[in-house]
Amino acid sequence: MDPTLAIPLLGGLSPAAFMRRHWQKKPCLIRQAIPGVKPPLSRTELFALAERDDVETRLMLQRQGAWELRHGPFTRRQIPALNQPGWTLLIQGLDLQVPAAHALLQQFRFVPEARLDDLMISYASDGGGVGAHLDSYDVFLLQVSGRRRWRVGPVKDATLVPDMPVKLLANFEPTEEWVLEPGDMLYLPPRWGHDGVAEGPDCMTCSIGFRTPTPTEMAREVLQRMIDALEAPEKEPHYRDPAQTATATPGLIPEALQTFTQKAVIAALNDSRSLACALGETLTEPKAIVWFEGGEALAPGQGLRLDMRSKMMYDADHVFINGESFRAAGRDARLMRQLADQRALSAQECAGLSPGARELVEEWALSGWMHGV
Repeated sequence: MDPTLAIPLLGGLSPAAFMRRHWQKKPCLIRQAIPGVKPPLSRTELFALAERDDVETRLMLQRQGAWELRHGPFTRRQIPALNQPGWTLLIQGLDLQVPAAHALLQQFRFVPEARLDDLMISYASDGGGVGAHLDSYDVFLLQVSGRRRWRVGPVKDATLVPDMPVKLLANFEPTEEWVLEPGDMLYLPPRWGHDGVAEGPDCMTCSIGFRTPTPTEMAREVLQRMIDALEAPEKEPHYRDPAQTATATPGLIPEALQTFTQKAVIAALNDSRSLACALGETLTEPKAIVWFEGGEALAPGQGLRLDMRSKMMYDADHVFINGESFRAAGRDARLMRQLADQRALSAQECAGLSPGARELVEEWALSGWMHGV
C-alpha cells in the first residue's frame, strides 16, 4: 500500500494525510468507506461461533436502566430472541476465525502491525448497545449491517456509574451525533466518549481496535522475556567482598552487594539486542486462545501465505513470528520482511530463499504457521 495515495476507505484521504490529521487527535466520520459492504459472516454463523470455547464472547443486556454482563460460550437458547430489544452479542478476535474478517482487517495495514489488537464484531437487537464509555485504544467502527446511532464527544468528567458490571460514564455529554448505515465508518482516538445504539434489528458493527499499552504493561512483558533468555557467560565473576568487616548488624544488606546487584541489572537492561528480541517476541506472541494444529509440507514450486492467526514482524536485525525471533540478513532478510509486510511470497520469491531460510519456512509450514499456495 502506497500511504501517499488517496483511498475510499478514508473518505478520499491518503493514509499519510489521515494519520497526520486524525490519528490520536480527533474523530473522523467517513460515509461509504466500503460501499456495498457485506458482514464477514451471517447471523447463523455468528451464533454458532458464540458456542465455541476457544472464542471470547460476551453478552450485554439492558433492562429498565439496569445492565447485565455475561461471558460465553453461549448456546443458541442462551442468546435472547431476535425481537427482544436491548441486547448485544460481542465476539473478539473475529479475524482469527473468519477469513472474510481477516481480509477486511488487511485494509487497515497503513497502521503498524505492532499496534493492531483485533477485529471485534457486535450484533445488536433494536436498542442494543454497551452504554456510554471510553476506551484507551484507537478504533475504527465500521457498520456492516443495520443502523447504529453514535453519540461522541471529549470526556471532561470520567466519573463512572457505581455498581455496574461495565464501566459506564456517569456524566457523558456528547458533542456530535450520527447514524451510520452499512458501509459508513467512524474513527475514534483513545479516550473519546462514545455511545452506540442500534436502530432496528440485525445491527452489526465491526470494531478494528489498536492497542495502546502502558509503560508498566510493556515493561512487565518485555522484562520477563529478557529474564527467561538471560544466560550466564562461561566465566562469569562471582561477588567478592575482601574488605567486608565484622558486623554487629548482620540483618543489614551490605551496600557493596546492593551496588553489585544494581550494576548487574543495568548491564542486563543495556543489552540492546536482548531488548529488541524480547520486544519483537512479545509483540508477536499469539493470544492465549490461539493454537496451531500441524500443517503440511510445502511442495516444490509453491508460494506461501501466512496463516491468518500468525503474527510476523521485523526490526533492523531480526525477524519475529509467533513469539520467536530469528537473525536475518541479505536477501533472506529482504524476503522475510516482504513476507511480514505482504503476508505472502510467490513461488518465484520462495525460490530465492537460501537453503537455511527454506528449511526454516518448511518448519513453520509443518507447524501450521503458513501454508503453500
